[in-house]
Amino acid sequence: MMIPVILSGGSGTRLWPVSRKSYPKQFCALLREETPFQETLLRARSLGIKASPIIVGSWEHRFIMAEQLRQVDIEDATILLEPVARNSAAAMAAAAFLQADQDDEAILWFMPADAEISDLAALGEVLSQARQAAEKGFIATFGMQPTRPETGYGYIEQGPALAGVENSFHIARFLEKPDESEAKRLVNDGRYFWNSGMYIAKAKVFLSELKALAPDIYDNVQKAIRHNSRDLGFVQLDKEAFSQSPSISVDYAVAEKTRRAAVVPARFNWMDVGSWDAVWELTPKDEAGNAVRGNVFLDNARNCYVHSDGVVATVTGVSDLIIIVTQDAVMVSHRDSAQDVRHMVARLKKEGHSEAEQHVRVYRPWGFYESLIKKERFQVKRIYVSPGEQLSLQKHFHRAEHWVVVGGTAVVTRDQEQLIVQENESVYLPLGCVHRLENPGRIPLTLIEVQSGAYLGEDDIIRLDDIYQR
Repeated sequence: MMIPVILSGGSGTRLWPVSRKSYPKQFCALLREETPFQETLLRARSLGIKASPIIVGSWEHRFIMAEQLRQVDIEDATILLEPVARNSAAAMAAAAFLQADQDDEAILWFMPADAEISDLAALGEVLSQARQAAEKGFIATFGMQPTRPETGYGYIEQGPALAGVENSFHIARFLEKPDESEAKRLVNDGRYFWNSGMYIAKAKVFLSELKALAPDIYDNVQKAIRHNSRDLGFVQLDKEAFSQSPSISVDYAVAEKTRRAAVVPARFNWMDVGSWDAVWELTPKDEAGNAVRGNVFLDNARNCYVHSDGVVATVTGVSDLIIIVTQDAVMVSHRDSAQDVRHMVARLKKEGHSEAEQHVRVYRPWGFYESLIKKERFQVKRIYVSPGEQLSLQKHFHRAEHWVVVGGTAVVTRDQEQLIVQENESVYLPLGCVHRLENPGRIPLTLIEVQSGAYLGEDDIIRLDDIYQR
């Protein structure tokens, strides 16, 4: 049996400002209607893998993952929550321990949730070859045939052939992301492949190698699994134990050290959608080489990628630029510097700019809200509540609120009252009152919230009851 394991813990800073810590790239529809997270899950189903997937992701994104699963009708997934980020080795170990409790002979297909793969038939062929290697006790990975001297990927050097396994080889060594001249040499050599980050191995084999090569990760993640808690359909790793695990990639922890590492060369179309230059490459272009998404107008521009989330973006007389426009940020970069966007994000974060990690739109288990106007003593928000959902029963010490329903029907608890508020109606919530908002209907509820008071921070929420256990 093969189990898909989706690794969904990345933050995607090179795709800022669309991808941010609060809503990273794997959940953003950058190329099509489905997100990379959804496409990764559907890809496994398309290859005939019927086993229930295991998803390893951040506790902060648990309701985003659940909602995106619901959108593509996947109801049998196990969502394993990391209380803190500890890189791929710990994430893979958690999934392996969870599966090993049921069947340690199961083969796990570990996949990052952000890769683009177009040729499923070719993928299925090399997956079958990698599975053969895994059945013989190897930890196999796909080595992607390089098509250009890419400096954003790590590389794998092919070693001797594996006996009795078609198109499979020992790994001679892993190489760090090279500079441009070294990348050209590796591509011309012919024995080097891009490191896809996908691994295929038996649960017991992966855990055995992890125990021998990275015992700190093995011991702490095993404790985190043993002391997991389950609520609202999620499996949550024990925070104290998981936090003690070293934060290190599986390449460093296991793959570079084990004698069981194998590479299966692959020639299907694959790309790590990790930078805006990659998005440009994968997006259809006009005759001048420009790719656009959103409300964009171009004049005398060449080889640009321009993305706008709403406002009109006009671009004139430039070439080889990346221009990203969101509600609260604009990013402009030369395409050659696409990998360096993360440096600016780090600077923004260091200087205290919330835009480095937070969107204007903030997702919650019941829907989302977004700030429309924010001044010193008042703020205006749009609040969207999904059908059948409700906010926590809460109160505020520093602000009053006025709600105006603009779509759907709301049930509002206000102290001892329960009010039905319909479209074009409003309700006032004085400072200190206990209140709750519910959507009892079958269509989304949208309202405009006007806050007023001396302090408007999100930490001025005293939750008295919450179905989401926050």
